Amino acid sequence: MTNIAILNNQIHRTLRVQAAVSARYGDNQRFVPVIVKEFPFLAVHYPILFSKDANTGAFYCGAMLGFDDGENLFLDEGGPQDAYRPLNLRRGPFYTAGSELAIDLDSPRVDADKGLPLFTENGEATSYLESIISVFRELQPGLEMTKVFIETLMKLKLVEAININVGFDDGTKRDLVGLYTVNQETLRALPDAAALDLFRRGYLHLIYLMIASLRQVPVLAQKKNRRLLQASDALSGNLD
Repeated sequence: MTNIAILNNQIHRTLRVQAAVSARYGDNQRFVPVIVKEFPFLAVHYPILFSKDANTGAFYCGAMLGFDDGENLFLDEGGPQDAYRPLNLRRGPFYTAGSELAIDLDSPRVDADKGLPLFTENGEATSYLESIISVFRELQPGLEMTKVFIETLMKLKLVEAININVGFDDGTKRDLVGLYTVNQETLRALPDAAALDLFRRGYLHLIYLMIASLRQVPVLAQKKNRRLLQASDALSGNLD
């Protein structure tokens, strides 16, 4: 459940937000929606893929952070974030309501006593709140840019389904479906005019970042493998 309220520097003067990276605050997400401006930062850490919104069926871009539901393999409770943190994780527990900033008062991040203050004693935005405002300055226009990027690829029939099948040292396997990537054969077969248009719009660069990011799948699998082995060692009592 959510309790969304327009942020007000009088009503919410004493409100604080826990900004730490933690599963209990919602950072344990396997697949996080992202925008095209993030691709250069994402591609060196995560596979960037397309998926479909469960409610609307519309395609969106996302970064894959794990293999299982509720799994973020880059999450280290109590430790520093060792990779770029997607904007949609950094924005919590904030939303937009039209042109105004809103907050989910029922979020576990929101606290009256602990965390970072949103406003100064004079009612001015703190540096933390300013950083959240900056996140939304990127996110809001980025959502439309990403939508147009996806629509362009769809028109050119460049989006294809991809099944990710990974086996681990403990004998388990993961078969991920419902994900999509760029069809490289169709890309190579594009007419020169279409390819030039993609280049001039900056889309060709984004496409190749998505393709290159698939190299992160085996890297992600190695991280998962280490987690599984550590859990196995802990159960067997081998803590060395």
